[in-house]
Amino acid sequence: MKTIALIIAGGTGARMKQDIPKQFLTVNEKPVIVYTLEAFQNHPEIDSIAVVCVEGWEQMLMAYARQFNISKLEHVVPGGENGQGSIRNGVYELEKNFEADSIVLIHDAIRPMVSAEIISDCIMKTKQYGNAITAIPCAEAMLTTTDGEMSDKTYPRDNLKRTQTPQGFRLGEICDLHREALSKGITNSVASCTLMTELGRKVYFSQGSEKNIKLTTVDDIDIFKALLMSKRSEWLK
Repeated sequence: MKTIALIIAGGTGARMKQDIPKQFLTVNEKPVIVYTLEAFQNHPEIDSIAVVCVEGWEQMLMAYARQFNISKLEHVVPGGENGQGSIRNGVYELEKNFEADSIVLIHDAIRPMVSAEIISDCIMKTKQYGNAITAIPCAEAMLTTTDGEMSDKTYPRDNLKRTQTPQGFRLGEICDLHREALSKGITNSVASCTLMTELGRKVYFSQGSEKNIKLTTVDDIDIFKALLMSKRSEWLK
């Protein structure tokens, strides 16, 4: 049984409003995607890495892998029509090369601060429960709205989780899930965890972190740079 990291880098990052896909933006002389790849390259439980790559950037990805010694990168897969399509392309390719009981961790290329502890817990919970969704508590007061301009109702935050990646699955099961989704006309689910629930499956939570940020806007790049420079005070428990 193998454990594979499937890095989703198939988007163009339109909300970042830059000239190149945000996963290839350089931060402190290193592309964002390389930080992400290094987290899985350096984790002892990860046997192989696959990347779903935006069209036209495959050669650049391979060049970065050579430059930064990402030796576990073994598969590069074309992106799909949307996020669900990209993940489907990735798991279908892995299905050709790995056993059905292998574990696959599906992770956003633009979450470069994923820690070894998050990866380990996701693997452990996937082995225990069959899937694992990295998540953190909801700390803010939550309001519901129908028009985006006003609210007159709250929603209990204790009943909410903020999901992140990686999201772990048995390879055979996530492939079967995507086949079932296609047969039912579900083609644009937001994430693997939402696809699971839309098809009536239970999902289980693993450890996340506020630092495991997703780089969506230029403000997130500023936060990422600050996190790279930060060091926790020794007196904090």
